Amino acid sequence: MRNEKPRIGRLYGVGVGPGDPELITLKASRVLSQVPVIFVPHKNEKSRSYARSVIGNLTKKSEARIVGLVFPMLRDSKQLVEYWYQAVDTIWQYLKKGEDCAFVNIGDPLLYGTFIHVLETLRTVHPEVEVVVIPGISSINAAAARTVVPLASDDECIAIISGNPEDKVIREKLEKFDTVVFMKITTVFNRLLDILEELKLVEKCVYVRKCTTQDEEIIWDISQLKWEKVDYFSLLIVRK
Repeated sequence: MRNEKPRIGRLYGVGVGPGDPELITLKASRVLSQVPVIFVPHKNEKSRSYARSVIGNLTKKSEARIVGLVFPMLRDSKQLVEYWYQAVDTIWQYLKKGEDCAFVNIGDPLLYGTFIHVLETLRTVHPEVEVVVIPGISSINAAAARTVVPLASDDECIAIISGNPEDKVIREKLEKFDTVVFMKITTVFNRLLDILEELKLVEKCVYVRKCTTQDEEIIWDISQLKWEKVDYFSLLIVRK
């Protein structure tokens, strides 16, 4: 009788949308109700997981174990590598026992998602693991819907910028594209506002914070935000 290899669990990267639990897809809901282990990202050991708060009602009805994984909000990817490997090692402890697992990601897992780093690290150390991605509604789509601002139509072009680009890059994208969406604008907002004023585009903008949640804020006159600390979970749509 042949010895069969023990089953390795499957990993699901699950997008749970921008914040409103009703925007979780039926498929994401089904997967989260079936897997025995759900991983949620935290910025540190003591912080409250935003992703966990979104799936709170689902997990109340589930017997799944909820496991927190730490991903600090650092810009230096070299510093983050250690956390990616630690996360994957934790996930592997369950997968190698044959347990299917889900990694919860706000928005869509493959659009600036933390899951991307987990996926790439897992492929490096455990390429044999089957990975299934469940797409989610991104904050970009949700913000467009909440403000009723079209993202692109007909032959228009759209750009998505995340992080801390140079002024030159910001100008180039604003001049070249019909719509530009800026994400993770906490550290770049005042520079961005200066450039928008210079290009006379301030009136073409809308700022959205914590889209679809109880704390949602929509601001059309973005000049009032100058020198204010904008939220990490915020974005800016510029539609010319």
